[in-house]
Amino acid sequence: MKLAYALPLAGIAAFSTTVLSPSAAHAETLTVATVNNNDMVIMQRLSSAFEEAHPDIDLEWVVLEENVLRQRLTTDIATNGGQFDVMTIGTYEAPIWAEREWLAPLDDWPEDYKEEDLLKPVVDGLSHDGKPYALPFYAESSMMYYRKDLFEQAGIEMTEQPTWPEVREWAGKVKDPDKGIAGICLRGKPGWGENMALVTTLVNTHGGRWFNMDWEPEIDSEAWTQAINFYVDLLNEHGPAGASSNGFNENLALFSQGKCGMWVDATSAAGKLYNPNESKVADKLGFAPAPVAETPKGSHWLWSWALAIPASSNAKDAAKAFITWATSQEYIAMVGEKEGWTSVPPGTRESTYANEKYQEAAPFADFVLEAIREADPTDSTLKPSPYTGVQIVGIPEFQSIGTQVGQMVAAALTGEMSVEQALSNAQRATRRTMERAGYIK
Repeated sequence: MKLAYALPLAGIAAFSTTVLSPSAAHAETLTVATVNNNDMVIMQRLSSAFEEAHPDIDLEWVVLEENVLRQRLTTDIATNGGQFDVMTIGTYEAPIWAEREWLAPLDDWPEDYKEEDLLKPVVDGLSHDGKPYALPFYAESSMMYYRKDLFEQAGIEMTEQPTWPEVREWAGKVKDPDKGIAGICLRGKPGWGENMALVTTLVNTHGGRWFNMDWEPEIDSEAWTQAINFYVDLLNEHGPAGASSNGFNENLALFSQGKCGMWVDATSAAGKLYNPNESKVADKLGFAPAPVAETPKGSHWLWSWALAIPASSNAKDAAKAFITWATSQEYIAMVGEKEGWTSVPPGTRESTYANEKYQEAAPFADFVLEAIREADPTDSTLKPSPYTGVQIVGIPEFQSIGTQVGQMVAAALTGEMSVEQALSNAQRATRRTMERAGYIK
């Protein structure tokens, strides 16, 4: 615990003497907006340690569901609303918001912060013009989780690199409706960061892309049609009831309670699934690379949830003290000691993966690290594309485009319209957006 407290004090000294001043007359309040994912809930729970070490800083939390958080933060920062001092954003927002000068730069880290320990691909994804604008809290790729006991009962042997056709066959064998077990769980809740994260990797590996090199959308292409038909058929035949309402957290709950034979989603779920205190399948859990189809390119994503300071904040020094504390080696060690080593924020620091306690508790550690290193946002599609991002398109318009297309895909999943109609509508809507934005005429 002493180590956990030592860094913030050093950090504040590097950023501001005002915050450390013993003569500070009153406490400064930081409003922290974050997503309701497990790692952030732990951060909120442990943040009393930060406040105890910083009696001149109070924390106020705004914890929201992913889609709602993004809407609130985007509105606030675009209007210079100033409601928040620390924002939880991701690999998509950081470079775009930094270019618009909506975020405070973070190039003056404390000496003890050990920035060289941060994984370079993750930091690069949060940077603009070579300068970081957010600090990674945790990072992830995607992978496949499966129930080893169900596979054994069904006589299935996991392959070194599973394919989506294999997954479909396996899902039919391991599902058990009488016991409430679906063959496979996948994201169905609409949103560019929900169903479209998984769906875009499915399109990538089927050989599709969002845009050609002239920024013409290709959502009604053969590759998209194959991928979405496969996705809809797979979930309708072997998925859980109400799949269109399930995002990351809902599927995590289903899988950890033994209700899914397989699940393809974020590597960051591994720690919770391997924790016997939180998962009924901790002793039955197997893992494998994310499935592929026509090409391995873009079959697994790269993402980081990170902490940033909006330019509108009036408490930037205190905010820097908090985000350096929450992303430090010492914070990770504190989580390991208090919550268990499978619960530490993954994917951000080399030292996490060199830690013997983490290696012993997390058999997936090296697998996850390699998946993060292999995901390439600059080469994620079979044909060339004009954008960066594996499960995202790194342009400001993608937030609305991705959510709108996600709603169309969800409508196809629920049977409100055919896949062909959904993709035709999505193509027209996306083309209209790109014309208005000036990408195409």
